[in-house]
Amino acid sequence: MSKGRVLVVDDEPQIQRFLRPALSACGFEVLAAGTGREALRLIASAAPDAVVLDLGLPDMDGKEVLREARSFSKVPVIVLSARDREAEKIAAFDSGADDYVEKPFGIGELMARLRTALRHAGQRGAGITHFRSGSLAVDFDRRLVTCHGEAIKLTPKEFELLAALARHAGRVLTHRQILAAIWGPAHENDTQYLRVFVGHLRAKIEDDPAAPKLIQTEPGIGYRLTASE
Repeated sequence: MSKGRVLVVDDEPQIQRFLRPALSACGFEVLAAGTGREALRLIASAAPDAVVLDLGLPDMDGKEVLREARSFSKVPVIVLSARDREAEKIAAFDSGADDYVEKPFGIGELMARLRTALRHAGQRGAGITHFRSGSLAVDFDRRLVTCHGEAIKLTPKEFELLAALARHAGRVLTHRQILAAIWGPAHENDTQYLRVFVGHLRAKIEDDPAAPKLIQTEPGIGYRLTASE
């Protein structure tokens, strides 16, 4: 039984030749596109369960493909690119990417990111009310957070921050996305303010705040909450 349909968008034949059998061996049905326009057509017509998208396409930038796709689809998108500059990653996430994998990459890493993106998409569609990862549990409706079975007292903003990360567990949220969602667009550049709140939250939910395992920092980009397995 197929685990889902994955659209690979890349104009490099060697990447397509590498990914198609690897994805097929993992149980996925594979679609392929070599241009941005073909990718948008297939996202609209074939309704893939996930997209692996290269940023360097011959007809349009991958970030433009992301922005257009997000106007009509919530399909999880993993960006695959040789561009390793922080600004490129931030722009990709702000355009709607669910994750980012740098070339060269290992197929194991890509499969793990793909499984996380698909799991998150399923949870989002189901309208999750609870989240659990390791010792951490969040009840969104009751605004209840526990660690190792004990209730943790959070301020309203700390809970909103944790809830935003938990609802997108496994996915990087940029500083700008978090600040705009919780404190409003006027605070999009207050990264130091966010850093302080993350520090407070880690002190309450991490076993060792100096070596956090739940709230992971993506340097220069944002934060990722470890997804439950």
